[in-house]
Amino acid sequence: MAVLLIAEHDNASLKDATHKALTAAAQMGGDVHVLVAGNKAQAAAQAAAKLTGVKKVLHAESGSLERPLAEPMAALIVSLAGGYEHIVAPATGNGKNFMPRAAALLDVMQISDISEVKSADTFVRLIYAGNAVQTVQSTDAKKVITVRTASFAAAGEGGSAAIESVAVPADPGLSSYNGENLTQSDRPELTSAKVIVSGGRGMQNGDNFKLLDSVAKKLNAAVGASRAAVDAGYVPNDYQVGQTGKVVAPNLYIAVGISGAIQHLAGMKDSKVIVAINKDEEAPIFQVADFGLVADLFTAVPEFDAELAKLGK
Repeated sequence: MAVLLIAEHDNASLKDATHKALTAAAQMGGDVHVLVAGNKAQAAAQAAAKLTGVKKVLHAESGSLERPLAEPMAALIVSLAGGYEHIVAPATGNGKNFMPRAAALLDVMQISDISEVKSADTFVRLIYAGNAVQTVQSTDAKKVITVRTASFAAAGEGGSAAIESVAVPADPGLSSYNGENLTQSDRPELTSAKVIVSGGRGMQNGDNFKLLDSVAKKLNAAVGASRAAVDAGYVPNDYQVGQTGKVVAPNLYIAVGISGAIQHLAGMKDSKVIVAINKDEEAPIFQVADFGLVADLFTAVPEFDAELAKLGK
């Protein structure tokens, strides 16, 4: 039986989450087919065909699929489910929206946020904000799975899979897209950035995040935040890193003024190198940091910024 991977894309290009979820899907056994569902998403389908390990790309085109609403996406997935033992999607906001509905319609258990594939029917996932590891073995005929993309390397390119058009079921019409308000930035997207500079409650207000913006610009980094900083209104919620925000695993994560609550650690502790700057030497963040600096961030960050400028960054 083959594996069906639901691609994360913006109709023009694939998201990095697709590349990482593909690595997990390939470990489940069988051919991997990628579903690109969207509106005028030919470019995304062509990009999916170039991914290493992809046997076939299923391209579904419809105005109802321009935004991945739960109802039309679930209807499409169920219509294609017959030939697949595994149905997989990245554990992004979109995947967490439509995959539970697809699992319910298929009358199977969803296995959420896996971090390791043991075998075709056995998977590892983190629970209790990452404080415990659960191994799940499923006896369901179809496994509906979301993938914690921070735990897997991105698949490369070099494939040449065939692209096949598939029929789109009628839109159930139970919901509609009204709009979105996203932060515009020329820096890397948070979940795919190689370097992230994040601020916490210690930043004191939103204006002080300009200190992090300057450093991030020099490092070509994304800017993130803890839930405390988001809840305090310092930055928009699409900056949030953590269990209820975005899960990231960059090469370098710089935590500034972040105490290190469990909720935040669950979203960034897979980072390759963690640097913490906090004036409280007892802050939990230092327990996971590779490098820690006990200092006032309003002194340390400008000094760091100045040193980067000397290096021509």
